[in-house]
Amino acid sequence: MTRTKLAAILGLGVLPLVAVLGCEGGKASPANSAMKPAAETMPATGSSRQSEADVYTASGPVVVENQLDLTAQREGVVASILSDTGSRVKRGDLLATLDDRQLAANLDAARAKTRSTADDLKNWEAEAKVLDADFQRAQKMRDAQIISQEEYDHAKYKAESDQWDVKRVQELLANAQAEQHSLELELEKTRIRAPFEGVVARRYIRVGQSLAKGDRLFWVTATAPLLVKFTLPAEFEGSIRKKQALEVSSPENPQQHSNAKVVQVSPVVDPASGTIDVTVQLEGPSEFLYPGMTANVRLEKPR
Repeated sequence: MTRTKLAAILGLGVLPLVAVLGCEGGKASPANSAMKPAAETMPATGSSRQSEADVYTASGPVVVENQLDLTAQREGVVASILSDTGSRVKRGDLLATLDDRQLAANLDAARAKTRSTADDLKNWEAEAKVLDADFQRAQKMRDAQIISQEEYDHAKYKAESDQWDVKRVQELLANAQAEQHSLELELEKTRIRAPFEGVVARRYIRVGQSLAKGDRLFWVTATAPLLVKFTLPAEFEGSIRKKQALEVSSPENPQQHSNAKVVQVSPVVDPASGTIDVTVQLEGPSEFLYPGMTANVRLEKPR
């Protein structure tokens, strides 16, 4: 075969291939068609990222206003425990008692002394009235010149002396009453009572334990209202205000939200951290937030 014929054959084979490729290049391929909608959705994704960038999330502890450790106000031995961990209590409920036998005996003696002094005062007051009557009669007899001046002065000074005795016994009675009241207060310290409504979160004592003044007895905490305390950058100063509505969520369950309102905003910026303190209060009870947990607060960034 000559070289001229071979070139002609190859040329005829290449032309159909070029024609096919040219036709395929003119049509829209399925791959290109599928990519077009994806390209059109890109701006929506960018806008959602933009909205998330406008939100600031702060974290802080969930607390309550009333929460404290009850401590012993006097030394003593634990006689009984009436509330344990998890017990719900009301203000004034008895949680535990200390051995009060010695105090009770001292209080009985003080009350007896008070009653005795009060009776003694009545006796002195009655005698003072008698001596005052004698003095009034002596005055009339002196005016009638029946008795001498010396007898009149004797009745007068005796009546005055008895008035001072009445005042002395009055002070003794006041002192006895003060001692009685002091023992009553000491006896009341042996009754450990709940300072507010809430729940006993922890018990530190046991029956028979000897206590010193200041020893911890119970940890009592209220359950409502729930507060979240957190800090914000100084740029939020002036843009957040009281009664502003916010959403609070748990880091473990970010889909669950509770409504809250701002109840306190620090009027100054902390120069050390450049932040302001904010406190929000949850509206009503929460099923997923409890005192001691950490909560997230979402709010828009200032513009």
